[in-house]
Amino acid sequence: MGKEQDQPSLNTTKPESEQTDMDRYGLNGLLSLVRGEQSDQNTVALGTDLNFLGLDLSSRTDGVKLSKTFASPWIETSRSEVEPQFKTPEEFHISDVSKLEEKLTLFTDETLFYIFYTRPRDVLQELSARELMNRNWRFHKGLSLWLTKDQSVEPIQQDAQSERGVYIFFDPHNWERVKKEFILQYASIVA
Repeated sequence: MGKEQDQPSLNTTKPESEQTDMDRYGLNGLLSLVRGEQSDQNTVALGTDLNFLGLDLSSRTDGVKLSKTFASPWIETSRSEVEPQFKTPEEFHISDVSKLEEKLTLFTDETLFYIFYTRPRDVLQELSARELMNRNWRFHKGLSLWLTKDQSVEPIQQDAQSERGVYIFFDPHNWERVKKEFILQYASIVA
């Protein structure tokens, strides 16, 4: 008898006005929720059996979807793909598309510069850089600019690592070609 009197009684509930947050949302609140003493909170916390709402959720309906459009309330965070509810018509399938590398050869230098500067860290940036290099443009690593030799003036070799000449630079800020006399260090260009 003595031990039972030392333990607090679980049947004692305080009136609503005297309950603290710990009484409502702590273990005491959980106990009243599990017992089903508060039907409104019990319905919200534990949910409702969908069989009572008229949905047949027995094992014989495993392949039946409840909704065609509502996959899950957590669909935005789900990693599984949802099957689309459409089929692409055969006439929309394209198979005879030429490779992108072949198309880039048809573009002007300015278009290739545009692709290079607007697609950082993209395959298109690399492909446009390759095409510019095929057209004798070189990228200067220190200046972060494209340059090419002026065909009318032959550069003069200064030493084994550099040459002096007239070069045409492409200025991406003003979007124009600028002709300058320049000493080119071979190590500073991407070959």
